[in-house]
Amino acid sequence: MRSLGFDVQAAADATEAAELLAAVPASRRVALVDPRFVGHVHALRLGLTDPRFAAATVPGALTAQPEARAALLRALRRAVAAVGTGSPVAPPGAEPVAEDRTVPGRLAVALDAEGTAVQRPELGSLTAAVPTGPEERGAAQAAVDAVDDEAVRLRSAVKAHDGFFTTFFISPYSRYIARWCARRGLTPNQVTTASLITALIAAGSAATGTRGGYVAAGVLLLLSFVLDCTDGQLARYSLQYSTMGAWLDATFDRAKEYAYYAGLALGAARGGDDVWVLALGAMVLQACRHVVDFSFNEANHDAVSNTSPTAALSDRLDSVGWTVWLRRMIVLPIGERWAMIAVLTAVTTPRIVFYALLVGCSLAACYTTAGRLLRSLTRQAQRTDRAAVALADLADSGPLAQAVAGAVRRPGGGFTAPLLALAGALVIVAAALFAPYGSSLTVGAAVVYAVVSGLAVSRPLKGALDWLVPPVFRAAEYCTVLVLAARSDVPHAVPAAFGLVSAVAYHHYDTVYRIRGGTGAPPRWLVRTIGGHEGRTLVVAVLAAVLIRSSGFTTALTALAAAVALVVLVESIRFWVSSSAPAVHDEGELA
Repeated sequence: MRSLGFDVQAAADATEAAELLAAVPASRRVALVDPRFVGHVHALRLGLTDPRFAAATVPGALTAQPEARAALLRALRRAVAAVGTGSPVAPPGAEPVAEDRTVPGRLAVALDAEGTAVQRPELGSLTAAVPTGPEERGAAQAAVDAVDDEAVRLRSAVKAHDGFFTTFFISPYSRYIARWCARRGLTPNQVTTASLITALIAAGSAATGTRGGYVAAGVLLLLSFVLDCTDGQLARYSLQYSTMGAWLDATFDRAKEYAYYAGLALGAARGGDDVWVLALGAMVLQACRHVVDFSFNEANHDAVSNTSPTAALSDRLDSVGWTVWLRRMIVLPIGERWAMIAVLTAVTTPRIVFYALLVGCSLAACYTTAGRLLRSLTRQAQRTDRAAVALADLADSGPLAQAVAGAVRRPGGGFTAPLLALAGALVIVAAALFAPYGSSLTVGAAVVYAVVSGLAVSRPLKGALDWLVPPVFRAAEYCTVLVLAARSDVPHAVPAAFGLVSAVAYHHYDTVYRIRGGTGAPPRWLVRTIGGHEGRTLVVAVLAAVLIRSSGFTTALTALAAAVALVVLVESIRFWVSSSAPAVHDEGELA
């Protein structure tokens, strides 16, 4: 217990235990452990030191963070009143360990009954037991001796589900780097920051436009990815989860990748090849892929049932080893994607890198989106109010769309919402592509888009395909900015558009990770201040019309990007360093 950071005090009975707990400063975590406990140290570490949970338990041990301290003390005092002041902490003749009838086990049940959620981590092959006799103690000790908890700890530091490249080419050694970091007191946040710095140096190397710079960029990008894997493994190895870590982990991957795209574009420009449109296109495609994943997952996060035959087929395929890895590679997760970018950077040109990215990500997007469409169309599920709220938050509707939604109600049912969103998106993107550049037609199309997008969200998004609404809005906004900047023929307009889309994409990723953490979307004032997707689209269309063929268009895009970035970053930083931010670490998507 001392090795886990606890001050150890012995209590003769429950009354004394309550007194000792009450005397501990309110800001500190406390733990109650049966003195007969036999088990692995890592079992106790999992049960007693994970910062993400207010209360947690393993057989024979219970912990409570400050927010659950009062509930624990109340439960303990009720136990004393019910059993008697002299009741021992671990009464002789306790029932078998499997039922955990020890005092910590009983208190965990009492906390659950009171409404304080108690985490019970999966221990796997680790042992945590409270034997009641010599034979049980011997069996428990033999089980402890049979399993190397350090080996288990190392294995569990690696994500259970990861990509092929990460699993077979990175994790076999990065877990040992994580252990090395832990033994030297390094934190996941420090490793995350090192990964970002390495990626930025890689982007700078690519920006030189020389073959040596490209080779160095490829090597450094792979090194950055190794560190990117290490920070998560270090967090799992040492259970160092934090609010700041959640924010850094959630945002730095995108910042690194998009900074690298910019570095490649700068390097190509030095060689006389303008690939900024390709760089922005790759960023738009990648961001839209992600929002498809996020939106689908949130729509089905707590669906009442799932009877989709497509999902059943997917489960059967997952039972065949080679299909699992093939399917994980097809979606081009971050490991495979970064490996491809690094190798192609070193041996080819930035233009080829972006062509490969656009082709690969397009195929991956088609595969994943088709699968999600089939699942949605063939499943029988009732979506909840929570899912509808999450989709509305992901839609990022601003004042114009909200005003329309409040004034007019679209017909309910069917595929009305995604069809309206798609129709509005086609109108604005087609106008940006084919209308005379700078004409009022594009502005009119942006107004139509704002009205139609408001109609799309005027009812709760609970339909089978309503999860498509946020991705369609993202594609409409980003593509409009890309097309108008590319058609302007104004110097540096596309790099300025790259900056604007980067700032807006950060806001959208920030929204996703807040929802994932269970704290809800950014405040409405923030969304209103930056205009919502339809407001920003209209502003860019107006700027293109007013500042036609003028360098002022680049200046205006740059100013808009800076304003959005400033507002979004200030609010994001305020939230993620506040006490209300979730202490989570992303274990999920292969993005």
